[in-house]
Parts: sequence; C-alpha cells; structure tokens
Amino acid sequence: MAQDVGCDVEILGDALEGEARDVARTHADLALERKRRRSGSDRPLLLLSGGELTVTRNGNGVGGPNAEYALALALALQGTKDIHAIACDTDGVDGAAEVAGAVIGPDTLAKAEATGVSAADALADNDAHTFFEKINDQVVTGPTLTNVNDFRAIWVG
Repeated sequence: MAQDVGCDVEILGDALEGEARDVARTHADLALERKRRRSGSDRPLLLLSGGELTVTRNGNGVGGPNAEYALALALALQGTKDIHAIACDTDGVDGAAEVAGAVIGPDTLAKAEATGVSAADALADNDAHTFFEKINDQVVTGPTLTNVNDFRAIWVG
C-alpha cells in the first residue's frame, strides 16, 4: 500500500528482538542515515519492522515495549524534521496497559517540554505510557482480539 501511494519501503524484519530502547536507537541511527542520503526529489521512505521487543524494568512507571521504543526513538531523533513513527502491539495491549502504543514526530519533545514532562526522566523510570498520555500521543485501539506481532513504522520524508 505504501508503494502504491508513492513511498519507498524498506523492511527491517518481522521477527526483531532485543531491548526496546536499544532497538529504537539503532532504528533512529538508520533513519537519520537514510535522511542524510536523500535528495529533495526522493520519494518518502517507510522503514517497517515487527517482532517482540522487551523492557528491562528499572523504574516504577507504567509502560510497554512499544511505548518505550517510541519514547527512546523520539529522544534519539531529537526533533529531526520530517521523521515520524508509530509503534504498536497488534492486540491493542502494550505491556499491561490497555494502550496499543504511541506515535512520535518532530514535535514530540517540544510538546513534552511545553507540558512540563521530561522524556529522559520518563524513559529512566520506564514510564512511557504516562509520558504519551500527558502529550496526547498514545494509540488506544481497545482489544483487537488478534495478536500477530508488534508493528513499527518510521516515515522519513
């Protein structure tokens, strides 16, 4: 579908594993590298991945691997223009919360700052769901009654 509407697509794999924050930093590096190589006439690029990521809980917050991935990705991208992403669990439940995941964009950290929320503190406390709730960027689908995989998409314009 993405190709049909004019995007190039790069599939990073459908069975990725690892710490959500580490995979996010790797994906941020990849997205930034792809953005640097692009010319103004290039089609937008969609980086797709799936697989079950993990979170080693060190804090007392509420979150799941998709929201933690999105939060770590936003921090790694530092508001880079024309990069947006979504990370969600296909069953509609990320971790123990009735939240599928979150979306990020170039304005994520600025919205957090304007709301008085620290992205770095939220990541350190494993509190990604609270972070995205406060900036209104949670994805809430309700239970989908299907669990195919976790899904991540990064759009590089």
